[in-house]
Amino acid sequence: MLTWLYSWSIWEALLTAGVLLLYFGYVWRTVRLSRPLGMSGWRLGWKALPRLLAFGLLLVALLGPAYGLTQRAVRTAGKDVWLLVDLSRSMDATDVAPSRLQKAKAELTELVQRFPADRIGLIVFSSEAFVHCPLTYDQEALLLLLNTLDTRLVPKGSTELAQPLQLALTRMATSAIKPDSASAPRATALVLVSDGEDYSENVEGVLREVVRSGMRLYTVGVGTAAGGRIPRAGGYVRDSQGKPALTRLQPAVLRRLSEATGGVYVELTDRRNEFPLLLRAISRLEGQTQQVRTVTVADNRYLYPLAAALLLLALDVVISVTVVKP
Repeated sequence: MLTWLYSWSIWEALLTAGVLLLYFGYVWRTVRLSRPLGMSGWRLGWKALPRLLAFGLLLVALLGPAYGLTQRAVRTAGKDVWLLVDLSRSMDATDVAPSRLQKAKAELTELVQRFPADRIGLIVFSSEAFVHCPLTYDQEALLLLLNTLDTRLVPKGSTELAQPLQLALTRMATSAIKPDSASAPRATALVLVSDGEDYSENVEGVLREVVRSGMRLYTVGVGTAAGGRIPRAGGYVRDSQGKPALTRLQPAVLRRLSEATGGVYVELTDRRNEFPLLLRAISRLEGQTQQVRTVTVADNRYLYPLAAALLLLALDVVISVTVVKP
């Protein structure tokens, strides 16, 4: 049974109308110019039929005539990306405009939109870590939750980078696809966004677990070496001496975390935006094959009408018709 892979649309209709209009305009012009010379421009009719037939065959090939069924192997592959976002109060610092957190959210929005075929999850943390959005293909839901990020979502406390890493390890163990004869574990990337301040007691131990798991850790340092003050209602956060507390970017720990897993460290400031480097690095992390299955698809027979159309066009070039004689 003959079927079509593509339906007739307004674009095919416009193409057909345009070609017919131009060709009949060409024929009418030739007839009009040949009359004063006593010649018959209607001799072009001998070529009109094969030309129109060739154009019709090209349209048929474009629509994809399908006849018969073919068995094909389909491989599904992808990767999981966990976004680990620091929501400690230092992320409200304004040394990166409008704030460290707002700048990070804008760039993470681009990341989510860049990888629509991969599962992406969101973990937020400060002294504790929480899953704000499980791994999902639903970009709209993830972007909505990403836009709600605020430092008030997590309990106040000292930042511990070990917490989100440990939580990501736990979620990977429970959500990963179990390997079998036809599938393999999904490639997993962690994107840790923080200003680098860390008060963890066991970050090195957790890092060794991340390395053994095969996950790739990418770190994003948000902030500047000069630092910035942390705003709060009625002023700024103050230190023990009553002076406005100053928070600075601490890149050393973030760089060490990424290098240990083969990832990359990038910085995000007003003057230095290395986020495109991160996007390219994640793009190069190829998802592993999850499943190989055989599906039945219609066999596209476009080559036959295409070959016939090319043959008619070749004959049109070889066979000439004299309309106006000198």
